[in-house]
Amino acid sequence: MILRPYERTIFKRYLLPQRGEGFIFVAAAFSFTAVMLGVAALVVVMSVMNGVRSDLFEKIVGLNGHAVVQGFGGRIDDWQDVLKQARATPGVTSATPLIEQPLLATFSGRVEGVLVRGMTVPDIRSNETLGGKVLQGSLNSLTAGSGNVALGSELARNLGAQVGSNVTIINPQGRSTPFGTVPREISYRVSAIFEIGVYDFDKAYIVMPMEDAQLLLLTGDQVQMIEVKTEDPDRVGEILQPLAEKLAAKAVVSDWRSMNASLFEALSIERVAMFVILSLIILVASFNIISSLIMLVRAKTRDMAILRTMGAPRDAVMRIFMAIGLSIGVAGTIAGMIVGFSLLYFRQGVLRGVEFLTGQPLWDPSIRFLTELPSKPDPVEITAIVIMVIVFSFLATLYPAYKAANTDPVQVLRYE
Repeated sequence: MILRPYERTIFKRYLLPQRGEGFIFVAAAFSFTAVMLGVAALVVVMSVMNGVRSDLFEKIVGLNGHAVVQGFGGRIDDWQDVLKQARATPGVTSATPLIEQPLLATFSGRVEGVLVRGMTVPDIRSNETLGGKVLQGSLNSLTAGSGNVALGSELARNLGAQVGSNVTIINPQGRSTPFGTVPREISYRVSAIFEIGVYDFDKAYIVMPMEDAQLLLLTGDQVQMIEVKTEDPDRVGEILQPLAEKLAAKAVVSDWRSMNASLFEALSIERVAMFVILSLIILVASFNIISSLIMLVRAKTRDMAILRTMGAPRDAVMRIFMAIGLSIGVAGTIAGMIVGFSLLYFRQGVLRGVEFLTGQPLWDPSIRFLTELPSKPDPVEITAIVIMVIVFSFLATLYPAYKAANTDPVQVLRYE
């Protein structure tokens, strides 16, 4: 907003507290603080929720792929042929055969439910989600027939196992004997411990070479599913439609949206709800700007009357008070952005500090899925927040500025 020189002088004078106007300054300070806190809250909450969704998507989809081809009955016999068809589908960037089976693992008298995941050795070593998350040991030691496996960090902690420990995996569906089914028990050496960052995965997963998983489960040369990744996760259904039609008689194709629909839909709804709720803080701050400007207009009624008698037009008076309200909104927005991004940068320390003061765990990985509080600011959302605050601040100035501009000098100065 462009102000004339004399308008800028009056604008600066009214922004600073004058003698006997401390209450007006306090009201303006509260308006500034409300805007700052509202912007900071929106920036922090929306960035954290974006981070949660992004981290969950990256880690869940990174380990399970954008879609899976599952055979009827949990088995794909001619999986090599299905694998070739999947890799030949336009838009598919990779396809990986998998075996996943819930079993039991025991070590030193401790028993835990596990999810055994069999992968080909090249796929184990090239998997970005696993390769970048190894805490101890190395995935290079996982070779076919070596008897080596990799454990999730929480599972290793619950079992008390370390790299070099021998963990026994129990398959209840073992071989049949005259006395019934004898569970199959095989001991494996822990050669690596990884932490993906998703609690449910870290507390259950055991990764082993495909051949070892087939031997443990007595499946022969079969796999349970083929994991597929595409060039665009949002178009996964469209990309894999031709493959689904080809395999309709022997397999079903499920994408990440159908497999995790409830989780990501809940996150989206919560994200919208939090944005609307926290926007009310900005709305309350706008009412504070209105109240502080109304008090300022009442205090400066005589000054406005004198300005009008000296020839100042109504639009000049309006611009002065609109500039004052907008300056509070803009300053609060800038301060809120600084506070918000500072909290995001030090979020782990702030979280630990609050947990220390309250004595309560605020980010329990067993409940929150993720082991750390994530953050991912979205430039589009940040821009929308800034625009929303400035628009609210501008609207809040209209009524007080209009009342100031319509001050009648004759009525005000009649008894002066």
